[in-house]
Amino acid sequence: MSTDRGAASPDIAAQDAGRNTAPRPGRLASLAMLWQFARRYPGRLAGAMVALLCASAATLAIPSGFRLVIDRGFSSGGSGEDVGRWFQYLLMITVILGIATAFRFYFVSWLGERVVADVRKAVQRNLLRMAPRFFEENRPSEIASRMTSDTAVIEQVVGTTVSVALRNLVMGVLGIGYMIALAPKLAGMILIGIPVIILPIVLLGRRVRVLSRSSQDRIADVGSITSEVLGAMRIVQSFGQEQREAERFAGAVENGFDTARSRIRLRAIMTGVVICLIFGAVTMIMWQGAIDVASGKLSGGSIAAFVLTSGLVAGAFGSLTETYGDLLRGAGAAERLSELMTAVPEIAAPEKAIAIPSAQKATLAFHNVSFEYPTRPDTKALHDFTLVVEPGETVAVVGPSGAGKSTLIQLAQRFYDPQAGEITLNGVSLRHADPADIRAMMALVPQESVIFAASARDNLRYGNWTASDERIWEAARAAHAEDFLQALPQGLDSFMGEAGTRLSGGQRQRIAIARALLRDAPILLLDEATSALDAQSERLVQDALDTLMRGRTTIVIAHRLATIRAADRIVVMDHGRIVEQGSHATLYAQGGLYAKLARLQFQEEAA
Repeated sequence: MSTDRGAASPDIAAQDAGRNTAPRPGRLASLAMLWQFARRYPGRLAGAMVALLCASAATLAIPSGFRLVIDRGFSSGGSGEDVGRWFQYLLMITVILGIATAFRFYFVSWLGERVVADVRKAVQRNLLRMAPRFFEENRPSEIASRMTSDTAVIEQVVGTTVSVALRNLVMGVLGIGYMIALAPKLAGMILIGIPVIILPIVLLGRRVRVLSRSSQDRIADVGSITSEVLGAMRIVQSFGQEQREAERFAGAVENGFDTARSRIRLRAIMTGVVICLIFGAVTMIMWQGAIDVASGKLSGGSIAAFVLTSGLVAGAFGSLTETYGDLLRGAGAAERLSELMTAVPEIAAPEKAIAIPSAQKATLAFHNVSFEYPTRPDTKALHDFTLVVEPGETVAVVGPSGAGKSTLIQLAQRFYDPQAGEITLNGVSLRHADPADIRAMMALVPQESVIFAASARDNLRYGNWTASDERIWEAARAAHAEDFLQALPQGLDSFMGEAGTRLSGGQRQRIAIARALLRDAPILLLDEATSALDAQSERLVQDALDTLMRGRTTIVIAHRLATIRAADRIVVMDHGRIVEQGSHATLYAQGGLYAKLARLQFQEEAA
């Protein structure tokens, strides 16, 4: 692959590195992003809230039922029928509790799945708007990890943790109110002790928040290494690097474990401290309650209900410490996903984009263009570069590695904007046009063909998704791909494998050419389309390219000079400048850089 391509920008790359080494704590406010998605479904939210309130109320009604059983069934010397009536009341409460819990589980689980699905779609939709520079600065494997591991955390938070936290909060508040009604003095003692219980939650929770974000980053590192190694397994095994990669993966896993262990240890301490404080306080308060029962200030049923309710309240607040930690993990995951969702495209359509005049043939022009990649501001990829490709003209661009050839392809598709000068398409500056309109007028055949893990049909019609099978076969025939496609077990429905592993290099390249034929765009960009092929495959691919270039404005980036002899014009670049241009015969006769490159290649091929 050409070395002209841009590298990562230092500012965002540094930001990415900083995120991994010193992660910002996830704050509960980050969960507001999830609310933006959940509130789209008010009916489900209302159903979940009603079911939650009913379940909480039914849970707290159980102590009241026992109070009635004790005070009116047993203590008053009632008959078996009287006692049975109160137990029937308890049974009714449990039925209501069961039904309400089932509805609550359904609604919150549905919301969890729905919110995660919407978040994934929103993140993917924004990622598709990003310029290639974004993916050079942010590893795609890490992004994929965020899309899986972080959304799994969010699913747990929305589908379980938030519901449990709200239920415990409601039960705690209502329970305290009920205890105040039963025994104001005992309830007052509990309220005085609440700040003592909340303090360690707040203090320790801050550290848990930091470790939660760090834990998610370490998980992303594991996923990134896994994706990278599995995608390059042949290289790993060819160079005997299995042991090294196993050690690298083990190091990432152990880093993740160490971070998780610190988080678990802190959460265990926080949970233990809070539970000791809660149940220690309950024990002391019950002691006082027993004294009040003995003195006749409280009935047996009331103290029983108070004990049960205080147990429920203690359990609710104790569970809040657990859910608080989960909410912090969810906040960290939501923050990481929000970064992807709110990333602003570096290259975007202007507010009032100028439409590009449509034409069967197009003119692409570079006017005094100077450009340097963001990571190399002191090294210009193009110097005051001027080139006009006329309608229907085939211009081949050659030169040594690093001359700036592939930079032309990236600038033509407006993946970058030059720092100086202007690029126009049919007279319209690319800065003033919608990037989608620009790219709609271009078809690209890259050096390394991208084959998706899908059928042959879907790979071919990627250039024109509405193409009929008849048009697909016509393009395949023109690209010399018809024979091997017909030989596939299921024809166009055959699965191509991950990255086209079931095809040879020449077959993948011919599919890319057929895809460009279906695109039927007025401008064709060929980026070293035959450089990695054997002689037989190159001949077939070159024949297909000749068909593809016919009548189109074409820029051909080439290292193999034998493939571009028939070009209308050959442009020779060196260090970002045009040093020669003309026909093959003219340039060879001049004895300049082109002639030197040609003699070297032809001598090597002859040898």
